[in-house]
Amino acid sequence: MDPCCGLLTVSKIPVPLKGISVDVQVKGFVADVSATLKYKNEEQNPLEAVFVFPMDADSAVYSFEALVDGKRIVAEIQEKKEAHQIYDDALTLGQEAFLLEEDDSSGDIFSCSVGNLPPGQEAEVTLAFVRELSVEADGAMRFMLPAVLNPRYTPKDQKKQSVTASIPRASKGSLPYTLELSVSLQSLYRISRVESNCSLTPLQYTKDDKTTAQVFLSPGHRFDRDMELLIYYQDANTPSVSVEGRMPSAEADSLMSKAAMMLSFYPHFPEAEEQSHCGEFIFLIDRSGSMEFNVGNVQNSPRRIDSAKETLLLLLKSLPLGCYFNIFGFGSTFDSFFPESVEYTQKAMDSALEKVKMMSADLGGTEILEPLKYIYSTAGKSGHPRQLFVFTDGDVGNTNQVIAEVTRNADNHRCFVFGIGEGASTALIKGISQAASGTAEFITGKERMQSKALRSLKAALQPAVNNIALRWTLPLGLEAAVVSQLPSAIFTGQRSIVYALLKGKMEETAQGTVFLEYTFKDETFQNQLQFPLQSEKTSRATIHRLAAKSLIMDLEHSRDSCSEEVRKRILETSLQSGVISSLTAYVAVNKDLNQPIQGPLIRRDIPLVRQIDYCCMRAAVLPDYKLYSCSPEMRGRLKASAGKRLWRFLLRWFSPQPEEAEQVTSEVLESHLLKLISLQNADGSWTLSSSLASVLGTSEANLKAKIPNPGLDPAVWATVLAVIWLYTSAAEQRQEWELLEGKAVEWVKGKAGAALSDCVRAGNVLLKASVDAAVFGL
Repeated sequence: MDPCCGLLTVSKIPVPLKGISVDVQVKGFVADVSATLKYKNEEQNPLEAVFVFPMDADSAVYSFEALVDGKRIVAEIQEKKEAHQIYDDALTLGQEAFLLEEDDSSGDIFSCSVGNLPPGQEAEVTLAFVRELSVEADGAMRFMLPAVLNPRYTPKDQKKQSVTASIPRASKGSLPYTLELSVSLQSLYRISRVESNCSLTPLQYTKDDKTTAQVFLSPGHRFDRDMELLIYYQDANTPSVSVEGRMPSAEADSLMSKAAMMLSFYPHFPEAEEQSHCGEFIFLIDRSGSMEFNVGNVQNSPRRIDSAKETLLLLLKSLPLGCYFNIFGFGSTFDSFFPESVEYTQKAMDSALEKVKMMSADLGGTEILEPLKYIYSTAGKSGHPRQLFVFTDGDVGNTNQVIAEVTRNADNHRCFVFGIGEGASTALIKGISQAASGTAEFITGKERMQSKALRSLKAALQPAVNNIALRWTLPLGLEAAVVSQLPSAIFTGQRSIVYALLKGKMEETAQGTVFLEYTFKDETFQNQLQFPLQSEKTSRATIHRLAAKSLIMDLEHSRDSCSEEVRKRILETSLQSGVISSLTAYVAVNKDLNQPIQGPLIRRDIPLVRQIDYCCMRAAVLPDYKLYSCSPEMRGRLKASAGKRLWRFLLRWFSPQPEEAEQVTSEVLESHLLKLISLQNADGSWTLSSSLASVLGTSEANLKAKIPNPGLDPAVWATVLAVIWLYTSAAEQRQEWELLEGKAVEWVKGKAGAALSDCVRAGNVLLKASVDAAVFGL
């Protein structure tokens, strides 16, 4: 697959979508979002405007309505086939109609159709959804409003082409509609700050205690990139319970007719004092053509494949001796470094690193299903639990098939997944990580993948948590029923959310208690949450809808998801809660027109931003890099300027302007860190060499001359110096080197003996540092 095929330029025909207005209400860890799409038909014939757009797979879409000539038309949720029939019949009869649905191929693609929009008429459609906010490693609550929907690769055996292939594209800066966004924040905790990858107005607090605030997107923003908000609360990472009262108008015995609860746990248990030496670590790397593109739509962000290769280096260096590993690359085909997983030794690591250097984004399309099937068909290593790490930009067209395959094999492994770049499929990344009890991470902009990958490796090295259960203490006559699945994996300090329903009479002054119990290394742990049974009065049913979405997703990804019983339960839950599923859609018809709309109906597809204009640059300088969206004229201009771009980069590097000096310094530091890590041996040690001396800023002769004890193994001295350098020169990147530093300290403690104290003192003097001897266990 050519990585840019299917991308079309926007024609001169007016685009009926004129603007998007989004209102976000953040309450603690949940966002309730209302998005209004504003249309106007500037043509002479009636239009059908079709807007295919991305949405986070966890979003619970619960409302859809239209405003035409001052009249509000509320859509109804219907079984999908019936909704399509209603919509098609309305168009045939010359009636105005509106349809909102989830794409059959993936839960993170939606389409909104406005049919029979008369000439000159304006219309607004509003959809509403709720979603949990994910928690970043630094404690930030992350809200993402996606704009980028990359073309999803259609596998060879799949006849129906992905809907993303036919979406028209506008180049960056020429998108014909704008985005307005307002955010209201409310929290039990003080709001510290809000950060974004887009320009915002200053944060305005609306209460003196700083528990409420508001912020706006700067005017005139073109919706040409994913819009990200990072919200920081003080002391937010504490367990909590939210109780929401039953919906008065709900059907009897439905999910909405009972009080709903959202339980947020942050379990903690002792980290292992010694690193585990068990595990079979399999790294599955996307080498499709789209991995050639940059991680983010920002200046100087790395190529996706380069970021993945650098991360592989760190992961390989951080693996424990005694484990097993293998590396697969996939695209239209797949291959592996070794016929089967091999023991982690110096020889195996060196061989793998040489092959990592040669990796490139040269395997065509994104066929992830076949390598997964192959990996699952191979026997694991006895006594070494299988841990699968997947790195991909997520441009996969058979998402549901992939998740189903992972689900079928979930008992045999854990899966840690990394979505690289804007537009990575949230349905794929989250779906396969949840199916196989792992974690999901997204890397965009200038974010470094390395720290997130090492955090996941630490989780993979953590012994499994077993016997996870909830135990309740409730007043007599009150029962609790868990709606979502209990977490099948728990990682220390990371949030686990459970949804439950309360059935029976609730006394306003009563208290309840819930215990999350689990076993870790043969020791039983218990997290207790006590909560008042006074429920929050709300008409928005936020927790109910999140619970419904969680239940729907569990059912859709279950092993018997195709059975009639499960499909019936999905349909019932969706219709009762109003939350869209793969089996339902929202439809509305304006039946109050005085006469049918006349004239041929013309379809207009709304363009999305073209995120990969910069790949035209590669087409200009690489003759074999075919790219249909670049004109010959564009190729010529790019070739003529290629030399100038290289010269400007070299000038920036060697003679940076003041505002660029800090960035260049950071890049140099990262290159030194990478060089140091690349020199580490598999057992955790470093060899005394000129390459190591160069990183440390001295000569090999000087290092040898400063050895505190002539009889000392030079590798011990070199390893002590490398660890001291990490603590003094790369402290901010500690998450990236923490595991390999642990290997180094363990090795040096076993080799240095009584000379270790002298080595640390002499190392501090040589490197002009003051690293505490306690780092080395002294």
